[in-house]
Amino acid sequence: MVSTIVEVMSTAPTASAPPPPAHTTPPPAPAATAPDPELSAGGHAPAPARRSLDWRLRFGALSLIWGFSFLLIKVGTEGYAPFQVTLGRLAFGTAVLAVAMAVKRERLPRGARTWAHLTVAALLLNAVPFSLFAFAELTIPSTLAGICNATSPLWGMALSLVALSEDRPTRLRVAGLGLGFLGVLTVLGAWQGFDGLDARGTTLALLASLSYPVGWIYLRRTLAHTGSSALSMTGAQLFLATLQLAVVTPLFTDLPTRFPLVPLLATAALGALGTGLALLIQYGLVTEVGPTTAQMVTYFIPVVATAAGVALLGETLSWSTPVGAVIVLAGAALTQARRSGS
Repeated sequence: MVSTIVEVMSTAPTASAPPPPAHTTPPPAPAATAPDPELSAGGHAPAPARRSLDWRLRFGALSLIWGFSFLLIKVGTEGYAPFQVTLGRLAFGTAVLAVAMAVKRERLPRGARTWAHLTVAALLLNAVPFSLFAFAELTIPSTLAGICNATSPLWGMALSLVALSEDRPTRLRVAGLGLGFLGVLTVLGAWQGFDGLDARGTTLALLASLSYPVGWIYLRRTLAHTGSSALSMTGAQLFLATLQLAVVTPLFTDLPTRFPLVPLLATAALGALGTGLALLIQYGLVTEVGPTTAQMVTYFIPVVATAAGVALLGETLSWSTPVGAVIVLAGAALTQARRSGS
């Protein structure tokens, strides 16, 4: 559930690949078109990755971390205001990336133009979607939030048809778009008149998922080739998002009079693991196996989120939720099909 600039900084505008979530942490910038794994930040071939742990194990760990992020948001908002949860998440995530940058001796990006664009990216890819998911989970289950996050590839496909001239539609991809949104209607129980659905929370979660591809397209147009590393750019982006929430949070929330431990630990884990560590894992995966394979984690996140919500939070599911989720993921997969598949 986390969107970052890792893919944008390591891709060229060619084939299609599924976006990362939201993650949750974002999460990863949803890509409507295909990244070239041979290109890194600035368009140069990346250095070979140090393979300390098999990439499949790291892929599985990333799926679990981002899938559990929705549960952690739910637990965090049980003790703190949504803006406070988001601020804590960003602060802990930024701290992890700051340590990683110090270890690797990475420098922050330079140039007023780069920082101006990163400020907008931080808003669209971190501050806004993270906050919207936190507000959404005040009234909707974490399982539904996780499924809404899976719509990011659909929004990305729809927006890219308008905003990216080189991303031409095909019959297969358009069919995937239609199928995906049919899945959304199934999840929401449209044939029952959306009975029992919290419209406000669901709308906020869908808007959060929409914010990721909007931010990705913005990055694609402004910061695709800056010469800075993905780690440096992502660290700066999270730092700016933290500053944004540090300004907003005191304006709309009061300082907590008590600090319940479990929600505090959930917020810390959400930031340190679901944002900071997850981005480092994803950064390594993109470098080692390429963005297309790394971004396949998108399709595992709602499965983990649903299982965690049901098993650990006691959330209930109607038959339409898992069925609709499968349809959403099938449609999202079709929207990422290469042109040769049309």
